[in-house]
Amino acid sequence: MVHHTLSTELGVVVLLAVLAASLWIPYIIGVNMHPQAENDAFVRPPALSGFPAWVHRAHRAHLNLLEQLLPFAILVLVVDRLDGYSALTWWAAVIFLGLRVTHAAGMITGTARMPLRPLIFTAGWLCCLAMAAAVFMA
Repeated sequence: MVHHTLSTELGVVVLLAVLAASLWIPYIIGVNMHPQAENDAFVRPPALSGFPAWVHRAHRAHLNLLEQLLPFAILVLVVDRLDGYSALTWWAAVIFLGLRVTHAAGMITGTARMPLRPLIFTAGWLCCLAMAAAVFMA
């Protein structure tokens, strides 16, 4: 039996996948706390504008994580396949995880206001670029 160890980079992707798989919870809590008058919310969900701002932000936090997690995860998988791990990939992964958790928490609570929220998102994009650079250096 071959024993494999989980790299930090892949571990970060796993943690982010769990976060992405769980970020529907704040949104659904908000939707259920503030029901909207709709004929059939299952057929056509009510507009986010009818909910408190934090519910809308919870929805956006989930979408924003998915927007960055998909490319980041693909890049980590390619680096893994190429055996291209380095200090750059370790730091990019660790920083990316911290940024994405901070972004989600700050977005939902409303504490990550302008210009902090777009700066966090942009820093996450830079982590994606660093991981892409590692792919080409491998």
